Amino acid sequence: MILLSEVATNSNYSTYLQWSFFGILGIGFAIAVIVGSIAWYNSKPPVGWENTEKPNWVPTMDSEEKKSDSSQK
Repeated sequence: MILLSEVATNSNYSTYLQWSFFGILGIGFAIAVIVGSIAWYNSKPPVGWENTEKPNWVPTMDSEEKKSDSSQK
């Protein structure tokens, strides 16, 4: 309880907490965009994008179906 009252009354703590919150929020957003981009590029291509190549920075992820198909041959 003492910590909460100190944060509420001391402007140095509140400024630090605001910057920390927005920093964590920004880093989380960047990670979500990167992971979402990798997942989107490794999914089935949308209509009209079948013949396009994915960027070099996207790692290739093999699905379980492709692994089981190649092991049966």
